[in-house]
Amino acid sequence: MSTSDLAQAAVPAEPVDRTRFAVPGRFLASELALLLRRRRNLAMLCVLAAAPVIVGLALRASSSSDDSGAPAFLGQVTDNGLFLGFSGLMLLMPFFLPLSMSVVSGDSVAGEAGSGTLRYLLIVPVSRGRLLAVKYASCVLFGLIATVLVVTSGMVAGAVMFSTGDVTLLSGTSIGFGETLWRALLMAGYAAVLLAGLAAIGVFVSTLTEVPVAAMASVASIPVLSQILGMIPQLSWLHPWLLTDTWRVFDDFLREPMMTDTIGRGLLTHVGYAAVFFSLAWARLTSRDVTN
Repeated sequence: MSTSDLAQAAVPAEPVDRTRFAVPGRFLASELALLLRRRRNLAMLCVLAAAPVIVGLALRASSSSDDSGAPAFLGQVTDNGLFLGFSGLMLLMPFFLPLSMSVVSGDSVAGEAGSGTLRYLLIVPVSRGRLLAVKYASCVLFGLIATVLVVTSGMVAGAVMFSTGDVTLLSGTSIGFGETLWRALLMAGYAAVLLAGLAAIGVFVSTLTEVPVAAMASVASIPVLSQILGMIPQLSWLHPWLLTDTWRVFDDFLREPMMTDTIGRGLLTHVGYAAVFFSLAWARLTSRDVTN
């Protein structure tokens, strides 16, 4: 054996970076736990959970006198309290749920960059793509937790305040509690997908700035602008592509059979939004200089 062979044998082999191949479950769990421990996020979840209860109390106070002025869907709550879960989700989806997602997703990367911790996260052998995927997945899970919490809070509060039993759908068919619970979970899952599309936009905007408040405000303005554009008849050609065009189709879940055409279009639209803006966020973060 030559001297060069002995020298090469004496040099220890470079250790394999197993973290590159590790399943990011622990990383995701840690990020989600950090997200849920923040007081701001806990406060938002508490407000979301309390909103259906407040609506139920208002209906309870007015049901003994005159509820003729209530919207048709809310009028179902006094007949069956389980409808409060559906009503809460429909009432919070246009503004409060998107606002919560705007805060969480807008802070996802910008908050780390603003506090100076983003560069330290990337010093650890974690790829930027994996970091971004975990940030986005935690936002999506937060949205799912929020929607399930709203539906659960509303159904429990409705069951306490009003009578319950078989639910009469908008099409006139009656279903039992098991089917009602299943449709409530479908509605919560659909709302979570809608929020996932917004979350991808929020994560992308969050990679463009180091000021979390600016990212949150920018993302929060997008659903508002989309709803304004949706009210302009001259832009009817644009309406099917707007982010908020299918945000009010929850009543389609309460028909027999379910009207899946609009629901399917909403799912495809928001999956498309998620794919496009997550790709843009990945391109931005992987080319961004965070070492300075």
